Parts: sequence; structure tokens; C-alpha cells
Amino acid sequence: MTKTLILYYSRDGHTRRMANQIARGAAAISGCEALVRTVPELTTVDARENATSTRQPPAGTNREDALYVTKEEIATTDALIVGSPTRFGNMAAPLKYFFDSTSDLWISGALCNKPAAVFTSSSSMHGGQESTLFTMMLPLMHHGMLMVGIPYTEAALEKTQSGGTPYGASHVSGHGDSPSMTAEEKALCLSLGKRVATIASQLK
Repeated sequence: MTKTLILYYSRDGHTRRMANQIARGAAAISGCEALVRTVPELTTVDARENATSTRQPPAGTNREDALYVTKEEIATTDALIVGSPTRFGNMAAPLKYFFDSTSDLWISGALCNKPAAVFTSSSSMHGGQESTLFTMMLPLMHHGMLMVGIPYTEAALEKTQSGGTPYGASHVSGHGDSPSMTAEEKALCLSLGKRVATIASQLK
């Protein structure tokens, strides 16, 4: 069995919905298990403790029943797909905080030569999606992971009028009562999950 871990941070639920769609794509590949995990909000009191624990998120969050990721899950996964909303063209602080705590995994080379991909959402069309995707790639590349994008052989990449890039899946969520993902955005999320899971299986 090949394991693909989809790790995300989401405050309003948009990135979480993308994570679940990507997981469906990964799980569609024969012999692949898809795990969906999140990271906790940062607080001055318990951020360090929470970053390495697996438990249900506090009541009132938008993460439903997603578990917090653990270092062990990161170390033992065969592929990693990381998602965050855009924060001024960068990943959200809780996700960055988690990766800042993974030096031990970097030293051990636990993620080296494993496939990885990224995804994001923003409230506007030009809200910093591509720069957010690039900044999420940086720690993964430092870990020695093999970055996987979305090729233009995917028809939805040519047709999309909202989210979707060759660097990773994306979603334009809008403001307020935002629309759900477009058909193209959903297709590209599924495609990214399938592509990463397939490559992980081939490498393993």
C-alpha cells in the first residue's frame, strides 16, 4: 500500500474542500491510501505542543473531523501534498510554523526522493496564488522532495477561467458567500491527487 498525505491549513474551509477533493483523486489510484491532516492554529501558549500532537481540533473550527498531523506520519508517507490559503503571497503562518519544526526530518532525510505537490486558494483572481505555491515548494525542496505539477495535457488547465496553474491546484474563493469550486478547479484537484499517487506508486 502506498500512502499519500494531504496536509493543509484552512480557516474558512476553502482549502479544506480542496484537500478532500485531492484526497479523492489519490485514493482512486489502486493500492493508494490517502490521509488528510491539518495543523493547529498558533497561540502563544500551546503552539509548540500542538504542532506535534494528533487530536481532534478545538470546537468552533472549520476543520470538521480532520486530525492534526504528526512527525511520524510525515516521515512514513510515500508522498506529500501541501495546501494553504494565500497570506500576502505566502503560506499561512500555522503551516509555516509546522515546517519550521521539521529540521529533524531534514537531517534524517526522511522525505528525500519522495514526490510532493502544492495547492492554494485566494479570495481574488490575482491574490498571490502562484507566489504562494512557489513559497510552499521551498521547504519541500530543502527536504529533497521531487516536485510534481499539473501538465497541460490536463484539458481543464486550458479551459479554466478561475483557479488552476501548472505549479499546483488553486481555487478562487471570492468574498463573503463564496462560490464552490468550479468544474475545472475540481478536475485539477482530482488530477493532482491522482498524479502524485501514481508517481509515488511507481517510485515505490
